[in-house]
This record gives sequence, C-alpha cells and structure tokens, in this order.
Amino acid sequence: MTDSAPERVLATAAALDLIGQLRERHGPLMFFQSGGCCDGSAPMCYPLGEFSLGDSDVLLGLLDGVPFYMGAEQFAYWEHTQLIIDVVAGNGGMFSLDNGTGRRFLTRSRLFSDAELRRLPAPARAAAVQEPFFNPTPRTP
Repeated sequence: MTDSAPERVLATAAALDLIGQLRERHGPLMFFQSGGCCDGSAPMCYPLGEFSLGDSDVLLGLLDGVPFYMGAEQFAYWEHTQLIIDVVAGNGGMFSLDNGTGRRFLTRSRLFSDAELRRLPAPARAAAVQEPFFNPTPRTP
C-alpha cells in the first residue's frame, strides 16, 4: 500500500485519446464538471480560458496536463469520490468540444476509502491556480 495521496480525478485511456485529439484540433484545453441544467452533469471540455471560472471553483487535478475544475457547491457533494473521466459513444454537451465527434465524455466515480480520505490534501481554489494554465509557454514550431 502506498502512502501517496490518491488523485481526485483520473482519465481512462479512451478519454486521454480523445483529449489528445481535441488538443490537436483546438489547442490548450480545460474541463469543468457541469452540475446540471442543459447538459446534465457531464464533464465539459472547452478551449483553455473559454469558460469563466469563479473564485470559489475548485481545481480537482490535471488530465494529461489539462486542468479539471468543479464548482465549490458541487464539490461539497462529491468531495468523498474520485472522478474517473471516460468516453462513450454519443453526442457531447451542447457547448463541449466533444460534441460532434460521435463520442462524449462521461464521469464515473468511486468512493474514497477512509484511509485515502485522510491522505487527500485540500483542493486548490481556481483563483489561486489559474495563472500557469492561462499563460502557457508558447509552442515552438
């Protein structure tokens, strides 16, 4: 058993593949876990900076270098779970970059064990961590 903290968000190989394809097509990306309304509770993928984050939004982690955020109120319900971002056949959310690919991102989850919960650090607020993502190092040709 390892003493390292578990990741709050992970991606399957299929999700990482689609993230790579979308990054090639659209450049740097970001995710926000939708909390309902029009697109249900789907992970939404946007070009980096195209979705306005609030000061209380939470950075859950990185998926292949792509920041994954969630609203603080929703996080209060999900803080005991590890999110596993997967891909299934279907149409993505209306505003998400996976729309039109024939595949969509899907959030699966599992409860953290008590031991894992004790090792989890407090999540970072979006306001404190946006800078490195929103000013990425320019790509060299």
